[in-house]
Amino acid sequence: MPIHIQRIDKSLPLPRYATSGSVGFDLIARETTIIPKDSIVLIPSNVIVETPPGYMLVIASRSSTPRKKGLTQPHGIGIIDQDYCGPTDEIKIQMYNFSDQDVTVEKGEKIAQGVFVHVSKFDFEEVDQIKDASRGGFGSTG
Repeated sequence: MPIHIQRIDKSLPLPRYATSGSVGFDLIARETTIIPKDSIVLIPSNVIVETPPGYMLVIASRSSTPRKKGLTQPHGIGIIDQDYCGPTDEIKIQMYNFSDQDVTVEKGEKIAQGVFVHVSKFDFEEVDQIKDASRGGFGSTG
């Protein structure tokens, strides 16, 4: 399925899947960004993506980023909706620097990965009670 994508800086490559078995494609930094220690910064990814109907685009950390750079996404993942694809809707990667020093992300450096996930929408029907018995509270399975 073709995905419409617009690069902001045409000198940087399009996102790509690193291997034939990859489900996530790499997103790169459009500009060099310094992230001060204990701070959250938005890093521009250089792309506007039109997520197809029936899908959402999930932005997730690369597995090596926390270990190599001391950076993580503070919210775990980012969700790009189907209608976030206007002329100024460049995907920005929110990164938290949990290290004890400033961290530099260089222009063109891989900073996150994107995964398209099939989604469904449902109608909500309010009821007075879901079930008669509860399974237990948070962490109830041990």
